Amino acid sequence: MDLTPAQEPAAARNTPAARQDSPDPVLTGFTVTGLIGLLPTVVVSWLLVLSTDRGTSCLMYGEQCSPVPGWALYDAFALALVAGMAALVWPRGRRTGGRGFTVLVQWGAQCALAGMILSGA
Repeated sequence: MDLTPAQEPAAARNTPAARQDSPDPVLTGFTVTGLIGLLPTVVVSWLLVLSTDRGTSCLMYGEQCSPVPGWALYDAFALALVAGMAALVWPRGRRTGGRGFTVLVQWGAQCALAGMILSGA
């Protein structure tokens, strides 16, 4: 007798083989990697900018600074953090497409943040 996934016992759905088929572990890995790497990305980006003549001139004299407004940097950081946390607490096995989109938003915001910081170099 074939059972539908809704009729299978919970123990059968929680086997390693059943969990391996779902993209949840991969999404969780990308989410955690992004959250762990968010602060180092910002720090390394700022160090790279400040190591240039333009970055040093901006820091010391307020000249040749990046045209990117500060609020855009804060917003991108907050979006990456909130999207990562949302993807992390997203219920497993339900609406994986929405969770995947949230991870894409997280990584997009993180890459945009690094790009905006590095544009000041």
